[in-house]
Amino acid sequence: MQYHKPNWIKDNAIALGFWVGKYIARLPMPFLLTLGKGIGCISYHVAKKRRHIIERNIQLCFPNLSQSEQTKLVKDNFQSLGMGIFETLAAWLKPENQVKKLFTYEGLENLEALKASGHGALLLTVHFCNLELGARAITLQTPFVAMYRQHKNKAYEDRQFKMRTAQSQNEPVNRNEIRKTIKLLRSGKYLWYAPDQNYGGSEHIFVDFFGVKALMITATSQMAQLGKAKVLPYYCIREGNNYKVKILPALENFPSESTTKDCELLNQIFESWILEAPEQYLWAHRRFKTRPKGEKDLYQND
Repeated sequence: MQYHKPNWIKDNAIALGFWVGKYIARLPMPFLLTLGKGIGCISYHVAKKRRHIIERNIQLCFPNLSQSEQTKLVKDNFQSLGMGIFETLAAWLKPENQVKKLFTYEGLENLEALKASGHGALLLTVHFCNLELGARAITLQTPFVAMYRQHKNKAYEDRQFKMRTAQSQNEPVNRNEIRKTIKLLRSGKYLWYAPDQNYGGSEHIFVDFFGVKALMITATSQMAQLGKAKVLPYYCIREGNNYKVKILPALENFPSESTTKDCELLNQIFESWILEAPEQYLWAHRRFKTRPKGEKDLYQND
């Protein structure tokens, strides 16, 4: 990983932000979410490049919505992005006795069945805006190893690494360290994993995501097979000022004989989760930035 050159102002601002964040995270969750909504409303008018990405994703994925319905979804999504800032602070810095009160769980018996099996597993989820808080909910039930992409700012990355290590009780692993992840899975570890973004790389195929061809990495099938691991899907959505964490049964007959069918199945599962709370998904990511050969850039301004 090649980090950006150190920047004294930015690095100290990050340090100050985490110091202040320790105290902000202790504030009541309704207050933090209200503050996040306000930041999201302001960002809708200020972050024009990001707004274009969100608008385009929603146009592509929800073509049947009217213009006014699409605009409302975009605005609601910006509010979720703003709330996500404080949900991350809560996940990393809110005391355990406070944070555990935020969650209700469905399907804990599926996690217990996984533990009883003795298998390693991929804890499969998607990028909702409350991603870090959703991961924190699982750490309250079981340790895991987080698979993630390193941040380019070293000051932020150091703190991110420290926080994720402390919460998950294991050092995170870079998503490109496939051999290491397979070894961990074979040893019975649980790996937290979200493959719903455009990661590029050579091992991928195009499959439908809300009816649009999207690049999908095939590593989920490969890791499950080579790591002799289960795949346990779960997701977390915000309900008012609290969070529902739903843990599904481990996928059956996965991986199958077809990597394409595996990827299609995963996207169908992800779509069903997103439709429960579409405003909470991370639409700010350029999910369709890589196109099949010959297709135009879907994010170009008209």
